[in-house]
Amino acid sequence: MLATGASARAQTAAQALSTGTPPASASVNGTAATATPAAAAPPKTWAEGITYGAQVEGGVTGNFDRPADGLNYGRLFDDKANTALLNSVQLTATRAIDPTLSTFDFGFMLQGTYGSDARYTHYLGEFGHVTNDRNQFSILQANVTMHAPVLFKGGIDFKLGQFATLIGYETIDPSTNPFYSHSYNFNFGPFEHTGLIAEAHISPTVDLYGEIDTGESTTFGSGDNNAEPAGLVGVGLNSLAGGKLTVLAFLHLGPEDATNAIGGAANSSMRYEGDVVATYKATDKLTLVAEAQWQHDDFYGADSYGLAGYASYALTPTLTANFRGEVYRDNAGFFVAAFPGNTDAYRGLNGLSTTAFGAGRQTYSEWTWGVSYKPVIPHVALLAFRPEIRWDKSFSGGHPYNALTNTGNFTLAADVILGF
Repeated sequence: MLATGASARAQTAAQALSTGTPPASASVNGTAATATPAAAAPPKTWAEGITYGAQVEGGVTGNFDRPADGLNYGRLFDDKANTALLNSVQLTATRAIDPTLSTFDFGFMLQGTYGSDARYTHYLGEFGHVTNDRNQFSILQANVTMHAPVLFKGGIDFKLGQFATLIGYETIDPSTNPFYSHSYNFNFGPFEHTGLIAEAHISPTVDLYGEIDTGESTTFGSGDNNAEPAGLVGVGLNSLAGGKLTVLAFLHLGPEDATNAIGGAANSSMRYEGDVVATYKATDKLTLVAEAQWQHDDFYGADSYGLAGYASYALTPTLTANFRGEVYRDNAGFFVAAFPGNTDAYRGLNGLSTTAFGAGRQTYSEWTWGVSYKPVIPHVALLAFRPEIRWDKSFSGGHPYNALTNTGNFTLAADVILGF
């Protein structure tokens, strides 16, 4: 996670083993283990199942305080105040596995991005160095997947390589989020991992998850900021309350602090990150989401507690109204920070000096209202326009905003996503 005085990390809702996108149910593959296959279609060869995609996102956040440091404090992908950003140009090649098959199935995901978001999504040690430019390149996902029809009726799905974290409701991919801006839970939780994850479809209702990885946004050898592995366990509950409710609960644990920052203690000091997301489809038009997150770092004795609620209401087939309310407690001023330098996140992850700064112990809140407009256009996979209004406020009486001078901050933002 991104933190001051310690290793900074780059960090999404559960990402699918099959597609790398959030599930429609508690299954990581976006479909329950016993989902009924679609009507019979002409069989495809393995290669015919490969798809390619391109997606571009750009946005701007108007900060009415006009902060002297030019930063929207506590924000990452939309951290530059009153500045138009090319957030990402994302290219993807993938073949999704089918978790309903009674035979083995194999797939892969290769996804890279260029833009200002990449400052926070680097894997440590890849490409040798990070440029000081605002727009950078990073790999988001590079993995192989397998569906194995073994042990359970729904089988087990595996993913090996680099992939987005299962933790959290929001995602790195902007197309799966309700807003341009992100929650504190997302910004200061994990983003990516390198390792092996398995999802066992125990029953139509229960999926179990297990993962071993190198930590947060790290790789192997010199790409790890300490010498010990980390891992994740979790459970997904599908189709509860008459098919309206799904619940995902995960715990990631392992050493995450950098040897460069705290020496040999980095190998034995644990960090725990727990997250529970409940999604309730109240009606055909109204979806409600609740997320609770907790983090603890042994070495720094730091804890964070986050509660966030979401409501989305489909006004028309192309227009959705969204709301997010959140309270986030950073009890030691360890997790929430701002990163003025374009290499601060990467250097902090490696335990090196940065220009990052925090606001000390705070209880943050944010309240965001917006709409998502997605017209249907021939030959265009996605066109989305997402304006929003956001109010951030410290409940602690501190002054984290406007270059550490204000207790609250009002912003008006919008982004455009174009996908092919």
